[in-house]
Amino acid sequence: MQDDDQLKYGPLTASCAHVCVDMQRLFHEDTDWHTPWMERVLPNVVRLVEAHPERTVFTRFIPARRPGEGRGTWRRYYERWESMTVERLGPEMVELIPDLARFVPPAEVVDKHVYGPWDETDLHARLQRRGIDTLVISGGETDVCVLATIMGAIDRGYRVVVGHDALCSSSDETHDASLSLYHRRFGVQIEAVSVQLILDQWR
Repeated sequence: MQDDDQLKYGPLTASCAHVCVDMQRLFHEDTDWHTPWMERVLPNVVRLVEAHPERTVFTRFIPARRPGEGRGTWRRYYERWESMTVERLGPEMVELIPDLARFVPPAEVVDKHVYGPWDETDLHARLQRRGIDTLVISGGETDVCVLATIMGAIDRGYRVVVGHDALCSSSDETHDASLSLYHRRFGVQIEAVSVQLILDQWR
């Protein structure tokens, strides 16, 4: 991946924003959804945020309040993962990791109850009001919420730049498979590059 570490469509400009996906305590701390190497990528995520905090939007995944809530298959999902409902976790666990929460404001927060941040929020409208046409994406998990965020961004016509060393998953196998998918099947619409290159090329 790093042999092809280049931005094919040129430097990043003032029309670029950073969407940081679900870097929250419920994934970072000792829970049933613990993502072991979120800690490993956190320094790179922090570097992206602190470079442009006013152009960063954090998404937060908000679980069902209690087991049995949710529409359709989400009800079954929270019967399986009842330990991860807000009632069992405590509301403080949906908060951002403290290292990132300190950037809010000027960074913004968008809450969602499904994997992608597009359908039940005003994220697209917020970005359009600011003239944003390019998104840098970081966070977790590479193969779930990051994937949903990327696909929704592509569907809405955004240029998508993924910081491959600022992504994490609880599964190494599907993390690697997802990066391969981004690189090989979506090469025209996704630029998967290093955080250092993003920082060097974001003017």
